[in-house]
Amino acid sequence: HIQKLYSLDKCNNFSELESWIDGINKTYGNQTYTLEYKFDGLQMTITYENGEFVSAATRGNGYVGEDVTNQVLTIKSVPLRINYKQKIVVQGEAMMKLSVLNEYNKTALEPLKNARNAAAGAIRNLDPKVTGSRNLSMFFYGIPYIEGKKFSTHTELMQFLKDNGFPVYDYFKVENSIQKIEEDITTIDKTKKNFDILIDGVVIKVNDFKVRDKLGYTSKFPKWAVGYKFEAQELTTTLTDVVWQVGRTGKLTPIGVVEPIELAGATIKRATLNNFGDILRKGVKINAKVFVRRSNEVIPEILKVASTDETCSEILKPTKCPSCGADLIEDGANLFCPNFYGCPEQIEDRINHFCSRNAMNIEGIRDKTITLLRTELNVKTVADLYDLTQEDLLKLDKFKEKKSENIISSIQKSKNPNFSNFIFALGINGVGEKTAKDLAKKFKNLDELKNATVENLTQINDIGEVIAQNIVNFFTDEKQLKLINDLFSKGVNITYSNVKTVENANFSNKTIVLTGDLENFTRAELTEKLEQFGAKVTSSVSKKTDLVIVGENAGSKLNKAKELNITLMYEPELMEKLK
Repeated sequence: HIQKLYSLDKCNNFSELESWIDGINKTYGNQTYTLEYKFDGLQMTITYENGEFVSAATRGNGYVGEDVTNQVLTIKSVPLRINYKQKIVVQGEAMMKLSVLNEYNKTALEPLKNARNAAAGAIRNLDPKVTGSRNLSMFFYGIPYIEGKKFSTHTELMQFLKDNGFPVYDYFKVENSIQKIEEDITTIDKTKKNFDILIDGVVIKVNDFKVRDKLGYTSKFPKWAVGYKFEAQELTTTLTDVVWQVGRTGKLTPIGVVEPIELAGATIKRATLNNFGDILRKGVKINAKVFVRRSNEVIPEILKVASTDETCSEILKPTKCPSCGADLIEDGANLFCPNFYGCPEQIEDRINHFCSRNAMNIEGIRDKTITLLRTELNVKTVADLYDLTQEDLLKLDKFKEKKSENIISSIQKSKNPNFSNFIFALGINGVGEKTAKDLAKKFKNLDELKNATVENLTQINDIGEVIAQNIVNFFTDEKQLKLINDLFSKGVNITYSNVKTVENANFSNKTIVLTGDLENFTRAELTEKLEQFGAKVTSSVSKKTDLVIVGENAGSKLNKAKELNITLMYEPELMEKLK
């Protein structure tokens, strides 16, 4: 993506929404806010140059998405030509209307379960004919990038989209009071069951772009927008069985098999129970009536028991691994398979994690394909992926020339991961995407990370002793070190471009807060620049803050910094220090 695509912060009740609005109004004066539906489809961007459609991509991880140009060209409502001639990237949601889904299913050999998955599956399908057959719609609501034009309000932006032929959903409101916003949300929640599209909430945005620039972004979200999530739906069904899944770390997760129910736009057949301790705490039994909850972005979960009768039976704690038969180890409420290098499910889950978008981003290797690679081609470690050839893949069931070629190409492209992605791909227990990025900022290269001590690691914010010990243990495991060396010997070469390359003693390793209006930067621009120097930019002033950068009209953060005697830096000095 030309410009990073941020996700959306969420609030789940009016109290949280009021707090968000009050915070903005107190700092920047009473604002007007726009309201739009929070669509439950597949977010995408489309690029235009010289008024012509050029390409389309899914959101992906915000930095890199899947190229779905040919698929999006089948969506009739997407304009191929627009009036605006300079380069522009527009953002919207691909959806399948519920009425279209119903019509499709009347003649489909294989009916589709729900509109959300139908849209996502159509866009990600390699055959554009399949995409076209589903008659998708697309609604636009954003412009992440545009050359030669600036907008003063979101209302103006939405009108620009309409003027250029982009389909915009007909619900769009501008309000300036919390009371009216809450009334609107309540009305939408009550009437959404009658809509021809799936929505899971309402998006509230600051209308004024100057105020948006001042508010800026966190590492994940714009501070000027929030998604109000409707309460997750709960229904009762019968728990018919419990199966145990083995993850990449060996941890067993109980999955409840339930009588199918339609919940939040999907057919639910399975729901998680977290661990054996969760089963005991909730008193769940086979054949019990249970409450199941699902919001659209999480795995369905069994909340509690609704009722039991004489047909119910206890769920037995397993003693053997269901995948490899090894004796299980109990650690607190969790059960673990110790057969780390020989358990089929662990092997497959590690390969799946390694290939995922935010790790090595190897497309086409998921789930059933991984099982085929393990059973038919003897792929036992992630390093084995780099020995595969197109001829190997053509031996597999339903693998044809193009599919095999694409997978081998994606494997080859993955050989130059950036440092944080490589760390995440290793699958160290407890090391998620954020921790991987923090480690990549802290250590110059993999050798430095390998030699890190628990003391070194716990100096990084949000890394406690348990995760630090996991990291140390990982890099002292001879088999893991051999695996890493195998990857390197097969052409994997880490790119260290995401590690700070610019030295500036004024900002390196400092926790910094920005306040007020800056003349030379937006907050997002200055945050990115400071992070290149190795600074950590946070949103609130505390005793841990090293420096507060002060612009015009600074408010409470400046006062708090003075109270705590924290170093202040005004914009003229900032510009000098940045040289």
